[in-house]
Amino acid sequence: MAISNDTGSAPGPAPGGGVAGRILVVDDDPTVSEVVAGYLQRAGFTVHRAADGPAALEAAARHRPDLVVLDLMLPGMDGLEVCRRLRANGNATHTLPVVMLTARGDEEDRILGLEVGADDYVTKPFSPRELVLRVRSVLRRASTVLPEDEPGLAAAGLSVDPAARRATKDGAELALTLREFDLLAYFLRHAGQVCDRERLMRDVWGWDFGDLSTVTVHVRRLRAKIEEDPADPQLIRTVWGAGYRFEAGPHPSDRSRTATATATATATGPGTDDGRA
Repeated sequence: MAISNDTGSAPGPAPGGGVAGRILVVDDDPTVSEVVAGYLQRAGFTVHRAADGPAALEAAARHRPDLVVLDLMLPGMDGLEVCRRLRANGNATHTLPVVMLTARGDEEDRILGLEVGADDYVTKPFSPRELVLRVRSVLRRASTVLPEDEPGLAAAGLSVDPAARRATKDGAELALTLREFDLLAYFLRHAGQVCDRERLMRDVWGWDFGDLSTVTVHVRRLRAKIEEDPADPQLIRTVWGAGYRFEAGPHPSDRSRTATATATATATGPGTDDGRA
């Protein structure tokens, strides 16, 4: 059993006595699944359960949960593959928040979980109370109501509509997860500023402490979706020893055209006949 002793009571129900949301719990250990479901239900959530990957994908499509609590170690199709399929472009579930359960000490697995799109993770053995609080934190970020009159954000070929939670690059819509969207919007709001990982974790994730590799992995995922060359990022620049800075200057393609024009002008030189009178 991978649940720690927890003498504290489960967090109370949703404010106002209403249902806090629908949660899909995916774990092949029936004891863990039952305990987690019990804590979530006492906190006001409606809970559905699945014991393997195919059942999880079917339940996600049928019940349309607000969040998935997903065990990494599942028989057959593991949690990474389940998360990857939930996140696949074109799926109705591609923005569905995912909290992954991983074994303590398996940092590589935790990073892989974040790489395939998990929004958060909890390490085993875990406190069910902590898990409920993490679930609430992720859902709170997902359901944050933004002012309807908040202007759209645009820079370097990117456009973000915070109210509609829609982002485009050069007019093409971007398939971003919850955290990726929030991170991009934050960078655009703070263009030109150096943002360290602690600040990003606090302002984007809403955590005062946590594993900073979560931020690193999400920045890498976001770069893969918005940069011309993620290996040489020009938009989200790393400021060594300080954090990241979003460059709101010319679009990378504009810089390429400028560089080409400069190279051509240098090659022709002032004394070269370039065909002009």
